[in-house]
Amino acid sequence: MTSDVLTSFEGPVGRIRLNRPKALHALTTDMCTAMLDALDAWRADPAIEAVLLDHAEGRGFCAGGDIRMLAESGAADGVAARAFFHTEYRLNHRLFTYAKPTVAFMDGITMGGGVGIACPCDFRVATENTKFAMPETGIGLFPDVGGGWYLSRLPGRIGQYLALTGHRLDGAECRALGLATHYVPSAALDDAKARIAADPQAIAATLDALSETPQDAKILAQREAIDRLFASDALEDIYAALEADGGEWATQQLATLRTKSPQTMKVSLRLLHEGKMMATFEDEMRQEYAIGSRVVQRRDFLEGVRAVIVDKDNAPRWDPATPEDVTDHVIDQIFAPLSPADEWTPA
Repeated sequence: MTSDVLTSFEGPVGRIRLNRPKALHALTTDMCTAMLDALDAWRADPAIEAVLLDHAEGRGFCAGGDIRMLAESGAADGVAARAFFHTEYRLNHRLFTYAKPTVAFMDGITMGGGVGIACPCDFRVATENTKFAMPETGIGLFPDVGGGWYLSRLPGRIGQYLALTGHRLDGAECRALGLATHYVPSAALDDAKARIAADPQAIAATLDALSETPQDAKILAQREAIDRLFASDALEDIYAALEADGGEWATQQLATLRTKSPQTMKVSLRLLHEGKMMATFEDEMRQEYAIGSRVVQRRDFLEGVRAVIVDKDNAPRWDPATPEDVTDHVIDQIFAPLSPADEWTPA
């Protein structure tokens, strides 16, 4: 067991609390294993009627995964990185298919791996502190942990916009897009959790009673521009559309894209294109594992981590450096299925 995850009972509710505040509760393999063990134990326990996920302290729900470990492993044989992805994706899938009600409180930073454990839950509570994003293309990764499933099902082309730019959503925007089921002020969260523990059969009514109408969702003001300028699944077309538009907002988005990995932006576009057609979440996880097991050992990920996390010069030297230089053949290689012996399995 690890002290980075706290599990407990509050009456008929099982609680999972992330407890790694100095790292903004970024997930490790041991943390994912601990959560899986708790979920598996509670699944067949008639005394547990619902599961609640939150964080013990600090300003983030979960900032993602253990990126340094992934990079160190990716620079070597990749075994530890693949083990992390395999375990994390099993956790994502277990939450997605869990028979008992699950509630995630996204109070604070909810990025990457945090999105992966919040989005599968039946109830997803945003607050005024929520900062929700999938910023992986900035370090040469892609929006995994089910990103190909969730983002591809957002309205219009908003998912593609979020996947490419890593744009941060606030709680009001999460609620407007359906990424959150409720918007509850942070001051009311303790009350919400206590009420759920007292009556887990009335979770929806409890959260409805404590919810407030948030401010206007700012991203909706850009909906027309997003749908028009990010309409293509070809990255070159998106660049061309932003350049042709020439407006202030389009120019800002183009500048943002030019800081991201062209290779993993292309991976992200294909991921969402195929994810929207996936028959099951299990199929999505199987594909994302194949992609992740390869991307984590490619140069762009190692360079992205160097630039953003290690040296912090924020000047990654992507290779290939432009969308045009990322060939379809390379993307096909990244998306190729793994052998049956190596592929991801849900159990």
